[in-house]
Amino acid sequence: RLVHLDLKGAAPRAQYLEQVLPLLRALGATGLLLEYEDTFPYAGPLELLRAPHAYSPAELRALLSRARAQGLDVVPLLPFPLQFVLKHREFAHLREVKELPNALNPHKEESLALVKAMIDQVMALHEDLEWFHIGCDEVYYLGEGEESKQWLQQQDNTPEKLCLAHIKAVATCLASSYPMVTPIVWDDMLRGMSEETLAGSGVPQLVQPMIWDYAADIDVEGKVQLIEKYHRCGFSKVWFASAFKGATGVNQSLTLIGHHLRNQLQWLQVASRSPADGLEGIALTGWQRYDHFSVLCELLPVAIPSLAVCLQALKNGGYSEKVKENVEKLLGMSNLEIDTFMSTSLGTFPGSNILTLVTQVSFYLKSSVDELLERNRYVTGWFSPYHRKRKIIHPIIMHHFQPDAVSLLSKWNAVVQDLEAAMEQVFHKCTIEEWMEENVHPSLQKLQQMVDDLDEA
Repeated sequence: RLVHLDLKGAAPRAQYLEQVLPLLRALGATGLLLEYEDTFPYAGPLELLRAPHAYSPAELRALLSRARAQGLDVVPLLPFPLQFVLKHREFAHLREVKELPNALNPHKEESLALVKAMIDQVMALHEDLEWFHIGCDEVYYLGEGEESKQWLQQQDNTPEKLCLAHIKAVATCLASSYPMVTPIVWDDMLRGMSEETLAGSGVPQLVQPMIWDYAADIDVEGKVQLIEKYHRCGFSKVWFASAFKGATGVNQSLTLIGHHLRNQLQWLQVASRSPADGLEGIALTGWQRYDHFSVLCELLPVAIPSLAVCLQALKNGGYSEKVKENVEKLLGMSNLEIDTFMSTSLGTFPGSNILTLVTQVSFYLKSSVDELLERNRYVTGWFSPYHRKRKIIHPIIMHHFQPDAVSLLSKWNAVVQDLEAAMEQVFHKCTIEEWMEENVHPSLQKLQQMVDDLDEA
C-alpha cells in the first residue's frame, strides 16, 4: 500500500513530511511513491530543472532514512514524458513536437542520455530500491513529430509500436544499470493494444503495469478482464492505483471522502476476483495538480482524513463502524463525516489546523461576500457600480451596510492571517501565494475595494 506524494505542486517542507510518516505507517501504509518532478535536487547540467523550493540532498537523505526507519518502502517516480524538463528552453530541442513540451523525441540519442542522467541522479540518493516508476502515461503527441512521421511510414510500424519502443528504451535504460530494480509504468497507453502487439514487444518482461482508475464506480468486470489480458501477454505482476485526493476536480479545494472510499472498496472487489499471486500492490494517488501547468487541487493536510479512511479500508478489507472509530482515534477527530465536505471536528494530526481554516474559507468566504455585494438591497440599490464610480452615496444609507462590510472584512482578514501562519509551517511561500491568489484574493479584494470606495464616497 503505497501512498503517492505528488510534489509537482504544493510540495510540503521536509520537516512536515517527516512528522506525517509515523501516522501513515500507523494507518496502514507500507511505502511511499514519491513523484519529485522539479523538487528533486538535480545537479550539474540538470540543475536548471530544480524549482527554487526543491529539497536539498541532505533533506532528502534525512526523509528517506526516516521512511526506512518507519518500515516504509520508497518508490521514486520520474514522470516521463517530462513536461517539467521540456518546458525549459535548454531542452526544447528534445521535444517530439517543437511547440509542445508534452513528449520527448524518442529518436534522438540525446533524449535517452537525458533519461539516463536523471535516473542516475535519483538512484544515487536512494538505497535498496526494489521498484522505480517511470511514468509513461498520457503520452499525447508521441508520433506527431517529423522523425516519428517518417518512422511510421515504414512497413509494419504503428503508433502502438512507437509507444512500446519508447517504454522499452526507458525501461532498458534503468534495467541495464540497475538490474535489481523493477520498472513500473502507468497502464493507460497499453490498455487498448492487442495481446499480440503487447506480447511481441518484449515490454511485459521488463515492466510491471499500474492500472489506474479513480472513479467511485469502477467497471470491476472490465478490470478483471484487463488483468487477465495483461497476464496472458506476459506481465508477471500488476499494480492498482486508486486515489485519495486530486481526482474529483482540477481546482478542488476540499476532499469528498465518500468518493475516494468508494473507489478503494471497488478496487478491493477487483482484488478479490484476481489471482493473488499476480498482484504486487496498490498506490493511493494524491494528485496535487492534474499536470505540470494546471492549478493546485486539495492540499495534502486537507486530504489526510481521506487518506486515513482509504488506507484503513484497504488494510481491513472494508469500512465499518470499528474502522471509523480507529481512524478517528488516529486523527484525533471526534466525528468524521465522509459524505459531506463539512469537517466539524478539529483533529490533532499534523496540519489539521489547515483543514479547519481551508474548510471555513471554501464554504463561507465567497458566499458571505456575494451575499453583501450582490444580495443586500442597500448595496445593489444605492451603491451600485454606477454610484461607486462617481462616489455618490446618501449618508443615511451608509449606516445600513458600512458596519457589516467593515466587520466582515476584518473577520476574513483575521481568518486569512491564521491560515497563512498555519500554512507557513507546512509550505513554502510560492505555494501560499498561489493558493491565496486562487482561493482567497478574488473575494477578499472585492470586499476591500467596496470598503475603500465607501470611505472615499
